[in-house]
Amino acid sequence: GFYAIDDTCTHRGGPLSEGELSGKEVTCPWHGAVFDVTTGQVLRPPAPAGISSYNLRVEGGDIEVEL
Repeated sequence: GFYAIDDTCTHRGGPLSEGELSGKEVTCPWHGAVFDVTTGQVLRPPAPAGISSYNLRVEGGDIEVEL
């Protein structure tokens, strides 16, 4: 599946796109906060809050993200 979330960790602004993805969890490369890529919910500190997640759809070869 495809998921769309913000790229910035709510702890210190780490780039989540550079983090490790394991199943549906992404780990911030800077301090280890973990987020659920399906909802944006923070699963492990030090992040104080979740991140935004966005609806999307696949149309042919395109991925459209609702902002």
